[in-house]
Amino acid sequence: MGRISDPKTRKGRAPVPVIRQLADRLEIHRLRIPTARQPEYNPKTWRFSHTDSLTRRAFLEKLSALTAGGLVASGVRGAFGADRSDESAASQPHISLPRAPRDRISVASYSFRAYIDGPANHDRDRSLPGMDLTDFPAEVVKKFNIRNIEPHNRHFRSLDPAYLGIFREALGKASVKVVDIAVGGQSSFYDGDPSTRKKAIAYAKKWVDVAVEIGSPGIRTHIHRPSNSVPSAQRTAESLREVVEYAAGKNVVVNLENDDLVSEDAFFVVKVIEEVNHPYLHALPDFANSMMTGNADFNYRALQAMFQHAYSICHVKDGEAGDHGKLFSIDMKKSFDILKASGYRGYCSMEFDAPGEPYAPTARLIEQTIRYLS
Repeated sequence: MGRISDPKTRKGRAPVPVIRQLADRLEIHRLRIPTARQPEYNPKTWRFSHTDSLTRRAFLEKLSALTAGGLVASGVRGAFGADRSDESAASQPHISLPRAPRDRISVASYSFRAYIDGPANHDRDRSLPGMDLTDFPAEVVKKFNIRNIEPHNRHFRSLDPAYLGIFREALGKASVKVVDIAVGGQSSFYDGDPSTRKKAIAYAKKWVDVAVEIGSPGIRTHIHRPSNSVPSAQRTAESLREVVEYAAGKNVVVNLENDDLVSEDAFFVVKVIEEVNHPYLHALPDFANSMMTGNADFNYRALQAMFQHAYSICHVKDGEAGDHGKLFSIDMKKSFDILKASGYRGYCSMEFDAPGEPYAPTARLIEQTIRYLS
């Protein structure tokens, strides 16, 4: 056997100097090698996965094997089996996600819809004390010591720049961040009428702009169930692709929730996300919405499928109220086990959704979430 530095004596492998040059270009020698198995974000699939750490020597050996197939000729991009350029790799969401359990918790305004004044909030209960959405950040800090919120779009009194400016000031004064906006809508992305689909696209884009104005890293856009069409993944994907490309230009992530059992069935949502195949489109797993089928096994399979595509936001609840107030409960430990197994690192938004006052149940959800995330 000849010297290792002699490229001709290593049949079937790329010249070692070339491999070292590639490694140096990737600055492998500067990477901090983890000592334990941990979830890592995979920019090729836009998911979290579990990967074993590599030493620099092991990396060189793996890279050498890869380059035997001629991948060196296609450069660093080919060596990793990716078809995306450095420019597209840079298009990943630029969102800083906290690690401490309490810092990962958010409170959804939807749970407090009976208290929030607003012209579009039809769930307001006038027998209860009221507050404007601009009061909500301070209320969440005061009652729960949480500094992240998820406002619902129906709770904004106005979208005028002046009102959004007041809301920003309220956020700053309370040291609170918006981590997502829950956006409804009455036009469907898969409506049989193309003009209606355009309305859905325009409406979602408008809320992307609002997200930019108030500093939200994402929106949850609703897939409305139309009367003239059955769910179509192709139409939905075509519509959402335009929304997502617009949002990506503003560094706003678009999230899809397993909410409506027909138009937002968890596996339909996953199919749409995979069809669009864009780093700015992700899933928003809700712990209990799929339990409305009455099938616990389906709920946990749906939750697992959704978390494989989740990035920045999920909804935590211990059950969901169905028709006539019937409560469907879920196993919190099992749900958090699914969350942790997926490697999810995003926010957990408390969304109590059952009859009764929301303050005590939200406090319990926060306590449970901190315990399970710790």
